Order: sequence, then structure tokens, then C-alpha cells
Amino acid sequence: MKPRIAIPEPTSSNADYNQRALPQYVEAVEAEGAEAVVIPASASPHEIARTVTSCQGVLLPGSPADVDPQKFGAERHPKTAQADPGRDNVDELLLQDAHNLHKPVFGICYGLQSLNVWRTGTLRQHIENTGVNHEAGRKVEFAHEIDLTAGSRLRQILGLNHVRVNSSHHQSAERPGDGLRVVAKCPDDGVIEALEGTTPDHFVVAVQWHPERTYAADEPSKALFREFVRAARMWKPREVSESVG
Repeated sequence: MKPRIAIPEPTSSNADYNQRALPQYVEAVEAEGAEAVVIPASASPHEIARTVTSCQGVLLPGSPADVDPQKFGAERHPKTAQADPGRDNVDELLLQDAHNLHKPVFGICYGLQSLNVWRTGTLRQHIENTGVNHEAGRKVEFAHEIDLTAGSRLRQILGLNHVRVNSSHHQSAERPGDGLRVVAKCPDDGVIEALEGTTPDHFVVAVQWHPERTYAADEPSKALFREFVRAARMWKPREVSESVG
């Protein structure tokens, strides 16, 4: 059977963005042999819980929104975009299910930021004056290089010490959340470009760039989706042991 991958709609209020962005995530996971299960941002908690029960992995896509800085105890930066409570609600329920059951998680751009804050990490609310254009956008295929941490899962997946990536973000992780570690940075300015989980038997990988945009022609992008879907295919429900008092 094909593994089912839960993917939230990128936004709850921008249909044009969803129509433009969502198909690339769906096509990438389906090209690797999975079934994409899109979860509307308007879904109720009951509907989300019922849907994710039948899924073996969670992919958190990008979004034009920014995480509410109140969630990580910071004052709002003037350039921080409005939050998207509908999208946040879906993310939090999917992350809770994946955390409880050790389902694979793959975060992309906003998905990295959402994951990090959910794990009690913090965000750098606006990147400026670093000499690197992190907001290059989808028209620039490769905006800059990143350095990968030796011994990391991400380094093992990509098989490289450095890779070129696209870049469409103005925020990044600042302090990694619980059970997360930094595994890639931009060498020119130190901006965090990837996080991964520290639990060896739980696939949790989040990248700040958009591998779905370069999936068709870029081997590192394909490798990310391939290993995520592979982890979902291999996932099995954890046995719950009852303690004896």
C-alpha cells in the first residue's frame, strides 16, 4: 500500500497561493510513490484527527504567513507578517499526532518555523543586512550555498557537505526547540537553514528552502522527498506498554 502523507493547505485565506504552491508538494510526494492527503485549513479538530489517523507521515509546507511571535515570547517585529490561526491549528494537531506516534515529519520553509516554535524554539523575525538575499524568490533557482553538519541525518540523505538552495524567506530559526538540532547553515551569514530531530528512530527533518520547486531536476531535492516517503512507508504504529503499579 502507498503511504499516506498529510499536507495542510498552505494558508487558510489565500486561495491563489494555495493553487500555485500546493500542487508542487503533492506532485513530489506522489512521484515518490506516496498518496498526498490535503487537509483544509478550515477542517475541524475532529476531522483533522480522523484524517491523520490514516496517514503515515506529515509534510508541513511553506506559507506567506509568519508564526505569531507571542508563541515564542517575543515582541512583533515591524516586518513580521500576520499569523494564520487556521493553518497553525492544523499544524499543531498534526505535529502532536506525529510526536506521539513517531510518524515521519518533513517541514519546508514556514513548516520549519512552525515545527520549531511548536517544540518551544524561537525565530529570528527578520533577516536583513547580511549580504545574502534570502528573499530571492522562486525565479532564482539557486540563491546561495549551505553547509551541512557532519554526522547529521540530513548530511547522510544528501550525501554532500555543501548544496545549493533556492531561498524565499525573511525569517529563520533562532534557538532550536526541544529535541531539535541545527544541521545546516548559510556559510556567508550563519542563518540557520535546516533542523532535524535528535531521536534516532524518528524521522524529523525541516529545511528553510523549497525542494519541491526544484524536485524535477535537482538530485538533492529528490533525495529529501525520497527519504521522507521511505520513512513513511516503513513506519509502523508504536506498541503502547502499560505500566504496572
